Amino acid sequence: MFNFSEISVQQILTCTFALFAVIDVLGSIPVLISLKNKMGNISASRATGVSGLLMLAFLFFGQQFLELLGLDISSFAIAGSIVIFILGLEMVLGHDFFKGDGNAKSGSIVPIAFPIIAGSGTLTTIMSIKSLYSTYNIMIAIFINLIIIFFVLKSLNLLEKILGQSGILVIRKFFGVILLAIAVKMFRTNFHF
Repeated sequence: MFNFSEISVQQILTCTFALFAVIDVLGSIPVLISLKNKMGNISASRATGVSGLLMLAFLFFGQQFLELLGLDISSFAIAGSIVIFILGLEMVLGHDFFKGDGNAKSGSIVPIAFPIIAGSGTLTTIMSIKSLYSTYNIMIAIFINLIIIFFVLKSLNLLEKILGQSGILVIRKFFGVILLAIAVKMFRTNFHF
């Protein structure tokens, strides 16, 4: 049963900002614009919905799901880091490794919903903060982040116009290097002999 006494504004804010920092949807704008240009329009509602389902599923069943598959969080994080590394290489080098199939429906799910939005970092963070905060507060934080994600995805055309081609190119190269660094850090942190 829902217990209002577990709701805490401080916990909601802490979880919201932690997830916002890990998801980094604002930093992903150049990647999202690049993917939009390859695939056509991105379905903001589909990408947001699938991301939300993944986040909630990992909130409630993440550890059990990975154990069922015989995986640990480190293996999951390494797999996500490889995909993020490839996207970062694309941005820095200007070569396409990820070939859009022109199907915005599938592209809205992979790689946008997973691993860009609800990637291994996001899902691992959700599983980690579950031990510290109330599930209700984490759920509210997830929904706040989903609203932000939806509006960013809906505004990609406007953001592309505001930034212009040269602005997107500069930001794309810069955030490509950032993505590469994040991927290397995720890989190094989770790779164990």
